[in-house]
Amino acid sequence: MAGYDNLQQVAQVLKSNGTDGELVMGFREIAPEDINLKEPVFIVFDGLPVPFYIESFTKRGNTKALVRLTGIGSMEDVEEITGKAVYIEEDQLPEMSLEDDGYAALVGWMLLTPAEDFSTALEMTEEPALIEVGEITDFLDIPKNPCIEVETENGAVMIPLHEDFILSVDPEYQEIIMQIPAGLL
Repeated sequence: MAGYDNLQQVAQVLKSNGTDGELVMGFREIAPEDINLKEPVFIVFDGLPVPFYIESFTKRGNTKALVRLTGIGSMEDVEEITGKAVYIEEDQLPEMSLEDDGYAALVGWMLLTPAEDFSTALEMTEEPALIEVGEITDFLDIPKNPCIEVETENGAVMIPLHEDFILSVDPEYQEIIMQIPAGLL
């Protein structure tokens, strides 16, 4: 959403629950309980984010919640927003850490790779030159083959997140250096 770079999608309105404006919201990226109920959520109408406050919130499973929003009081109101994305301000997102959240915490980090063969660079006395591959935009927890999705200058690329490829992880600068196999970029 141009002009609203401080908003991050965290959920989607899935359907109504009853006839009095209660709705089912499906969450992604964060758990439902991580929503700050005192801050507004935003739904885009005609290209503009409109704030809604949460009046009631009941968690349902790991990724859904029953929600009542201000200004949404009927099944017709819910039908108007069904399927729409729900955003919060980025500074409301919970801090993620590798210890608590595993590789999912890498989303938003920068992926770097050595500019030359890393084994040759290890023999040198100076640090190898690094190339910025792109920002990690997603973590896919595929059984026995976890991957990260990286937004490169040529589009999105999926890269296996295998421990043999990881050269270093820097939580302070939110960077990961990987030796990326030939042909993946």
